[in-house]
Amino acid sequence: MYQVIADERDFIVINKAADVHFHSQDGSAGVVAQAEADLGIKLYSVHRLDTLTSGLIILAKSSAAAAEFTRMFSAHLVQKYYLALAKGKPKKKQGWVIGDMAKSRRSMHKLLRSTENPAITQFFSHSIAEGERLYLLKPHSGKTHQLRVALASIGVPILGDTLYGGAEADRGYLHAYSLVFSYLEQEFKYTVAPQSGCAFAVAAVSQQLQEWQQPHDLAWPKLKKA
Repeated sequence: MYQVIADERDFIVINKAADVHFHSQDGSAGVVAQAEADLGIKLYSVHRLDTLTSGLIILAKSSAAAAEFTRMFSAHLVQKYYLALAKGKPKKKQGWVIGDMAKSRRSMHKLLRSTENPAITQFFSHSIAEGERLYLLKPHSGKTHQLRVALASIGVPILGDTLYGGAEADRGYLHAYSLVFSYLEQEFKYTVAPQSGCAFAVAAVSQQLQEWQQPHDLAWPKLKKA
C-alpha cells in the first residue's frame, strides 16, 4: 500500500502505491489511516493524491506542522513534480497548459479557455516508443484532477486513466515523482521513481529518468508572453 521514504521529527514522507485510496472508504482503510495504524501515531494530511496516482505524500505529525505545510502549499512553496505516460501525439511537446477548470459529467473536470483562477501546469515530454511519450509535469496550482485534465486537453490522456479517455492499462500512469521544499529553514528533496506498471519498467523510461533525476534543476520552458 505504501513505503515510508523519510521519518522526520515533524513529518513523514510516504510513497503511495497506485490504486490505493487516500481516504478510507468502502469499509477499507485509506493510506493515511493505514499509516497511522502501522506507526501508532496521529497523522495530518496536508495534500493528497488521486486513487490511481502513485508517489510521494507528506503527512504531518502535529496540527502545528500541518498548519505550516498548509501555508506552504497555499503559497506554492512546495515544488511538486510528476511523471505520466500517454499514447498519441500531443498538440505540443513541452510548454504550459493554463486555464480555469470546471466540473463536468461523471466526477470529471474540464479545462476552460478563461483564466480567472486558472490551473497552471508546466511540462516536458520525451518519446519512449512509437506513439508513446513520457511526461514530466510541474503543477503551479493544486486543482482537482489538474494533471489528468491538462494532458487530456492537449490530446494525450494518461495511459490507464479511462475516466479521461486514456487507453486501458495495468495501472493509471501518473506518479508523484519529486518534492522539494524548505521547512523551518532546512532544505528537503525527495525523488522516487515509479515502482509498479509494465510501461514504467521499460529501459527507455529508466534512461530518461537519468536525465530527469533532479527535476528542480532543469531549464523549464518559459511562459511565452501574448
